Amino acid sequence: MIWSWFHRSPRVVDVLIVAFLIVSATVRHGPHRTTALVLGVCEALPLLLRRRHPVAVLVTVSVCALVMNALGVWLNPIPLGVALYTLTSTRSGTRYRTLAAGAIVAVGIGVLAARGLEFGAAAARVVFLMAAALLGESIGSRRAYVREIEEKAARLEREQETEMRRAAAEEQARIARELHDVIAHALSVIVVQAGAADDAFDHDPLQAREPVRAVDAAARAALADLRRVLGILQDVPDYEPQPSLNGLDRLVDRVRGTGLAVSLEIEGKPRPLPAAVDLSAYRIVQEALTNTLKHAGAEHVHIRVRYADALSLEIEDDGVGANGHGSGNGLIGMRERVGVLGGTVRTGSAAGGGYRVTVDIPIETSA
Repeated sequence: MIWSWFHRSPRVVDVLIVAFLIVSATVRHGPHRTTALVLGVCEALPLLLRRRHPVAVLVTVSVCALVMNALGVWLNPIPLGVALYTLTSTRSGTRYRTLAAGAIVAVGIGVLAARGLEFGAAAARVVFLMAAALLGESIGSRRAYVREIEEKAARLEREQETEMRRAAAEEQARIARELHDVIAHALSVIVVQAGAADDAFDHDPLQAREPVRAVDAAARAALADLRRVLGILQDVPDYEPQPSLNGLDRLVDRVRGTGLAVSLEIEGKPRPLPAAVDLSAYRIVQEALTNTLKHAGAEHVHIRVRYADALSLEIEDDGVGANGHGSGNGLIGMRERVGVLGGTVRTGSAAGGGYRVTVDIPIETSA
């Protein structure tokens, strides 16, 4: 508790040290009592500035000690010891160590050469000064070590925060792509079916039931997908798995319900795929079909899925070609998905007209 108070009140500590040294200087006896008192005060007072100007304080205190030693009145090595401790504990580097060593050597030579002072007493003062300097060096090294640890901890914390922000941004981007795929496809189906229901209602209201049911099914499927993407379904038994290529038949059936003829061809033997590849492949086909419904004005779409060393997808329609598909967020999201998996995307007009999307995703490297 006392040490904690000392750390919180450095100015008070300095005042107490100086007061103690001045009081101790007043109790000296001898022929040079007044001179010793004046020099003792001059030696102690600079210690009030030791934390801000340790070099100047050490030089001043050393000069006072040398003068007092020359007059034979230097008895107390504490002021110089405090100055040495302050310098070595707050400053690092060869220049400051040299200055501290020079002060010890100069005062030590003066003490050992002084008359009327026993060798043991003189040596003890020199040893005290060396001990004060070494203690300051040790404390300074410890403080530097603690500072380095604190800086490293702060740096690691900043790196963790950066990593968390990056992961959050990636997750937001993933959710945004999922939402775009889900909503864009569902709305395209709903718009087409709603238009069909409106056309049929005038001449045969009963015939409008089928498009209305398709709208209902598409809306319910989209709502379920949205809940899954947003992670708000808490009932585990009702939780639907991530869509995959195994669900292409249901996707094709929903699109056929809009009146668009869709054919699906599977080449090679289907096999389990990495989850990221399976989901991305499904979303790519879904996005391609959505673009066809929204922009192409096509009557037929052919989907080819080929399993080999790479998973290949080809979606080709007979619509108006590249001008009908544009280069919006759907195609950008498609390229991002494939790029993350190390694959390639090629888009453009088909040979006989229409539009073609070709995707190759390496399977082995994605596992």
